[in-house]
Amino acid sequence: MEVSFSSESDEDEITEEELDKLKEAVEEKKKLIATIRNKPWKMKQKLEVLKDAQEFVEKFEGALGKGKGKRFYAYKVMMLKKWMKFQRDFENFRTACIPWEMKIKEIESHFGSSVASYFIFLRWMYGINMILFGLTFGLVMVPEALMGKPYGSMPRKTVPRAEQPTAMNFATLWDFSGLAQYSVLFYGYYNSQRTIGWLQFRLPLSYLLVGIGTIAYSFMVVIRTMAKNAHDDGGGDDNSFNFSWKMYTSWDFLIGNPETADNKFASITTSFKESILEEQENRKEENIHLVRFLRVFANFLVMCTLAGSGYLIYFVVRRSQQFALDGLENYGWWERNEVNTVMSLLGMFCPTMFDVISGLENYHPRIALRWQLGRIFALFLGNLYTFLIALMDEINLKREEEKVVQYNMTLWEASLYNASYSENSTGRPFVDPSDVPRGPCWETMVGQEFVRLTVSDIMTTYITILTGDFLQAVFVRFFNYCWCWDLEYGWPSYCEFDISGNVLGLIFNQGMIWMGSFYAPCLPAINVFRLHTSMYLQCWAVMCCNVPHARVFKASRSNNFYMAMLLFILFLAMLPVIYTIVSIPPSFDCGPFSGKQRMFEVIQETLQHDFPAWFAKVFGYASNPGLILPFILLMVMSIYYLNATSKSYQASNLELKKKLQNQAEENKKRSKKAAEKVIEAQNESPFPSSKSTESGNSPGTKGGGEAGKKNAGAKNLEVPPRIAVTKPPGPSGISQKPQVGQRDLYDCQSQLHHLKSKAKKCF
Repeated sequence: MEVSFSSESDEDEITEEELDKLKEAVEEKKKLIATIRNKPWKMKQKLEVLKDAQEFVEKFEGALGKGKGKRFYAYKVMMLKKWMKFQRDFENFRTACIPWEMKIKEIESHFGSSVASYFIFLRWMYGINMILFGLTFGLVMVPEALMGKPYGSMPRKTVPRAEQPTAMNFATLWDFSGLAQYSVLFYGYYNSQRTIGWLQFRLPLSYLLVGIGTIAYSFMVVIRTMAKNAHDDGGGDDNSFNFSWKMYTSWDFLIGNPETADNKFASITTSFKESILEEQENRKEENIHLVRFLRVFANFLVMCTLAGSGYLIYFVVRRSQQFALDGLENYGWWERNEVNTVMSLLGMFCPTMFDVISGLENYHPRIALRWQLGRIFALFLGNLYTFLIALMDEINLKREEEKVVQYNMTLWEASLYNASYSENSTGRPFVDPSDVPRGPCWETMVGQEFVRLTVSDIMTTYITILTGDFLQAVFVRFFNYCWCWDLEYGWPSYCEFDISGNVLGLIFNQGMIWMGSFYAPCLPAINVFRLHTSMYLQCWAVMCCNVPHARVFKASRSNNFYMAMLLFILFLAMLPVIYTIVSIPPSFDCGPFSGKQRMFEVIQETLQHDFPAWFAKVFGYASNPGLILPFILLMVMSIYYLNATSKSYQASNLELKKKLQNQAEENKKRSKKAAEKVIEAQNESPFPSSKSTESGNSPGTKGGGEAGKKNAGAKNLEVPPRIAVTKPPGPSGISQKPQVGQRDLYDCQSQLHHLKSKAKKCF
């Protein structure tokens, strides 16, 4: 409906009837603007109609009021448009603020969703570590640096006299000893004073709660992410008409940038490769007996590799303990860094061996990736726990040494007191903190080992990228012209991006962060730096030095497999920390818990001094094992019930999907049969036109019978008209809805009539 007005003066003379018509016209134009994408028109026609509709709405939308009401309505419409534009711009701004979103999209378009899933996981890990860094930096390191006692005021905050000449050497600082050891970076620097500063900040309590809170927060985020991924998965079926959907709905017609168009084209091509591989894998037939034998043999080789790597790490750690007893200053660089180097080399070469072994199994690429992830996860986990077992032996040695130091300190203090008493001194003699004997702080030693292992892993990763992928790509690129064979398609060729090794490297490194951050608060900061630089370096390396996998496969619709491994290693990383908090006595002269039998006693101390007596009793009753164990049992039963309910819902959804698929197949068959019947009816019994029949059979026309016969014979040679297969018209005012499959029948009839008319024109 079109409504037009010649001038602005006519707008004041709009009648009620014209106003209603104008409202209807504006609403129709708005609906057309909203649904124009669904119209089966050419793009040129769509743009023209859209432009006309927008001009009509902008011109007459403000005329739907009178006088002041018209102005208010125009103002309201203007503000609504501005608000919609603000929402659209804000959504674009929020999308642009997602870190590294365009880089990941570009990688996904060229390398597929499997490689992009690693960078999405890396970005997620970066966000988690930023929160952990904020907790440790804001609640532990900054309060101690600002409100705690300064450096040199206590023995635990002073470099010993014997180590001062080399405390600032690069080799010493690189080993995180010297001045770095006696700083806020490690556990031993913190004072055990209950409150510090004018804010009366409770540093020991904050240290313990931050250590436990980081693990609790990590558990919450990982489980919440897994639940969100499972919810987003939705269980939908994307296998029906997969290639048709990709062919006709993949392109985005709003793209206006040539580079974006190239990326989209590459993304569609990669998705077709993924779908073709999925279809090939579903139809593949193989010799089951040979495959079983090869898979058993491959698993035997993997078990031998895992056992050998575990024994090698245990041997190296025990050997390093012997070096420590003899004095590391008597050995060279290799002996001092043997443990970290061996673990880094095993993490670099064993995944390559697993990749070669996995070629025997002939799994689907996605299943092969999961097996590869599981094996490397077992390798890293075995290496880590072998390292921890050897580290526990070293902790026991340090505790034995601590008892000897305590006895010697008692003798030293007694001799110092006797010397001052013999000299008739009235006060306690001054002793420089650097000259005071101190015990071996096993917590700082554990933190140093984790920091060294993390830094060694970072350096190994970067060196592998630069000397492996980059140099190999340069060699293949420039020596391919003068070599005996084709280096790009033969050996060594360009590298493929190692998804399993990189993912497990992230998970293994995060496990070390969770384990070691309680003893070295600087570890989250180091990991944030590592993840930030890894994103840029690996994005550059994958785009410049790597090629897409020979068998491009589609990643899972959720990263729950990565999250499950991360949750498992989080649980395993929590166990040593909780064990040391509950069972092992802290060092007597270093750290915020010195002077206590157990680290958790700081909670009892806080309840005793800072809370009323009734609250301490309630907390004591609540922490009684008689209440905790039934609560845990109730949680387990609730989880079991919810899991059973979830499985029943999944089974119901699968049953409903099967019913819907069967119904869709039946509707297709009905439509096809109905269309075939219509075609047969049109081919077998052609009908003459009504005019010829009337003229031939009219009794008032002379020779009407002969003319009718001639016309009927002539009409038999023509193409029969389209037969309308519809239901008889019902009563007036009642709409007739087509039955199931009747719309498809109408479409078939119209297409058939169109083809016949074209054929008639051609002949």
